[in-house]
Amino acid sequence: MNLKLRRIFGVLLSSAIVFMASSAQAQDAMALVQQVKKKIEQVNDYQATGKLRTDVAFLKVPIATVNVFFKKPNKFRISKEKGISILPKGGVSVNMQNVLAEKDFVALDAGTGSVKGKAVRMVKLVPTSTTSDLVLTTLYIDEGTKLIMKAETTTKESGTYEVEMSYGKWAQFALPDKTIFSFNTKDYKLPKGVTLEFDDGEKPDANRLKDKKGYVEITYLNYSINKGVPDSYFGAKAK
Repeated sequence: MNLKLRRIFGVLLSSAIVFMASSAQAQDAMALVQQVKKKIEQVNDYQATGKLRTDVAFLKVPIATVNVFFKKPNKFRISKEKGISILPKGGVSVNMQNVLAEKDFVALDAGTGSVKGKAVRMVKLVPTSTTSDLVLTTLYIDEGTKLIMKAETTTKESGTYEVEMSYGKWAQFALPDKTIFSFNTKDYKLPKGVTLEFDDGEKPDANRLKDKKGYVEITYLNYSINKGVPDSYFGAKAK
């Protein structure tokens, strides 16, 4: 074999090795996501109570007691007796069951990282459906427990937001003790008819929310898991 042919063969061999390695990583990433999904799918429905704390620049939003409802495949609702809800439309994905409800996606290995000092595996999910509102989701997964520690999601309508979870009593069901949802307020569209109360008492101006970071924290007090949740709970008048 002459030098030119050896070089061509070497390039082809290297390309084949890279392709096989990439293919193996993609399959490994998908396998991990399926293991995570299997753990999450133990839960058919749940009702929970918790404390919701909102931290958005200029806004006065008191800590509220909330009821949280979920039902497969993707019904999710947070309700409270008083106050406003400032979660963007895409904020429904504060719930990990909804993050993985997307059926048609490609899982790509994104290496390793850390969440609060804990080593995690990073996997990017890219929807293959052109009708999906999701553009890209990056999951930070604890490989040992098969739990999602953090998820960063980019959507077409609500920009990019992040959800970070802490687990404890309900870890076996992949349900968090605490969820912290963060988003850019510039991407948030205020619901019609909502009047905001600002810390300095001035007249509300939506422009004051531009380029600010918002946080919504839910600390769960209890869960009722797989006991059945009526569809009526997800209607406009559900409590």
